[in-house]
Amino acid sequence: MSNAAALIARWRVRLGYVLAVFVVWFARPTPKYVAIGAGIGLIGLWLRAYAAGYLHKQKVLTVTGPYAYTRNPLYLGSAVLALGAGVATDSLISAGILLAYFAVVYSVVMRREEGELLAQHGEAFHKYAAAVPLFLPRLTAAELPGASAGEFSFAQYKKNHEYQAALGYLLLLSVLLILWRLHLW
Repeated sequence: MSNAAALIARWRVRLGYVLAVFVVWFARPTPKYVAIGAGIGLIGLWLRAYAAGYLHKQKVLTVTGPYAYTRNPLYLGSAVLALGAGVATDSLISAGILLAYFAVVYSVVMRREEGELLAQHGEAFHKYAAAVPLFLPRLTAAELPGASAGEFSFAQYKKNHEYQAALGYLLLLSVLLILWRLHLW
């Protein structure tokens, strides 16, 4: 992995906070668009929560649940969250910032993590990657020989700190509604 990819992976969340300032700065929210964005965001939050309940980071190659449809259901959920946030801002500039951030940062992160999984799981990851797409999901679950049937665990969801995504999204929506109420644009 290149130094730039490692740097992006390490700083992606902090960079997201900095970009959030610009997203909010260019936002022109209205209750209607915040509500539509919240609805879209709920789908992304659900997908992230569902995926986090299956994911056992650094322990096993997770191939069941949403991971049988896409190798990156957490990031797919993040993409839906970004779409919801872009709609909630009612700003093409804000939406463009979100789209560019997601496209650049998460394409690097997904490829970096793919290399780590290949190094850790070898042939099992090769078979998984051949059956399940990187990002956009399959229509049917992949059936991988020898894959144990994992199940959703709320304890695993909590262990993965996925509730932080929901809190962050609620904070963003709250800030947008406050901006609308104060008419700060």
